Amino acid sequence: MDSKYYWIPNLVSETPHIPKDSIVSRTLYSDDLVKVILFTFAAGQELSDHTSSSTAILHFISGNAKLKIAEDEIDSKDQAWLYLPPNMPHTIYAITEVMMLLYLITEKNVGEV
Repeated sequence: MDSKYYWIPNLVSETPHIPKDSIVSRTLYSDDLVKVILFTFAAGQELSDHTSSSTAILHFISGNAKLKIAEDEIDSKDQAWLYLPPNMPHTIYAITEVMMLLYLITEKNVGEV
């Protein structure tokens, strides 16, 4: 058993101020299984239509956003959670300031328990 662990007691302290007119991303953790990135969006900012070659999990910690997943439009609120398979087109538009965790899962590990 691996005895290492990584602890962040307060995600807000990782990006305490969201700069106006910006999207900030910060990798919090990365290993052979997963990469975890903290995103903060100022209100009105958009991550335009894109895909990921990895399985992605988006956990919206705070704020309201409009999501476009393929052809579907979704209103996201605090504590929303989304699973995206690889190569699924998506867009994120921040209505308010948004804090989101992105988990990118290494494909060789998808489906393993």
